[in-house]
Amino acid sequence: MAKNGRLLWTQKIVEGTTSKRLANGGIVWTSESVKAKTSKWMIRKNAAKDSALTGGQMSGIVLGIDPSLRGTGLAVLESMPDGTLRYIESLTVSNHKSLSMPECLANIFKQTAAIIERTHPVCAAIEQSVYVQNFKTAMILGSSRGAAIAAASLAGLDVYEYPPLRIKQAVIGYGRASKEQVSRSVCDLVKGAGILPNDESDAAGAAIAHIYTHKIKSV
Repeated sequence: MAKNGRLLWTQKIVEGTTSKRLANGGIVWTSESVKAKTSKWMIRKNAAKDSALTGGQMSGIVLGIDPSLRGTGLAVLESMPDGTLRYIESLTVSNHKSLSMPECLANIFKQTAAIIERTHPVCAAIEQSVYVQNFKTAMILGSSRGAAIAAASLAGLDVYEYPPLRIKQAVIGYGRASKEQVSRSVCDLVKGAGILPNDESDAAGAAIAHIYTHKIKSV
């Protein structure tokens, strides 16, 4: 199932369908001010417009992020030149319920910065926020995302955002797949990953979505 889903996703990329959708809906955060020693972030919509879309998946190390106040998932994968995916590291930033929100956000920031320093990814991919009716929940999720994005941006990484449905399509070929199905598919697709905890497999899914859909800008 996972292999068939991957083939279908690759076929969509070759046909241009995925590229068109990415151009219309992709979002990328970049930090132009890191070299200038300021903490100014810029959100750029339509990420694919800034990239020349070419065939084949990207090569390099990618950090995937699944944000949550109490359990942010982080996963680092490498896309090899031969098209295989290699597992490097993953972890869950577990924040105890006794910790205050500022303490949780600080821990998310520090753990994200630390894994970037250890693994040297070329970019990061994060799950896009979905519509949340509860205002408090939306604020908490937004703050968690902001902590991880800030850590990546200050490290000089571009941060790409993908909708949950697109991530599941990239990993398993079905946008309504369960977390368990995503975890099993990540295990099949990524060499050395094994069965990861849900938060980490979701983070790996974000990295896989970026690897399969983002195209390197031609020089």
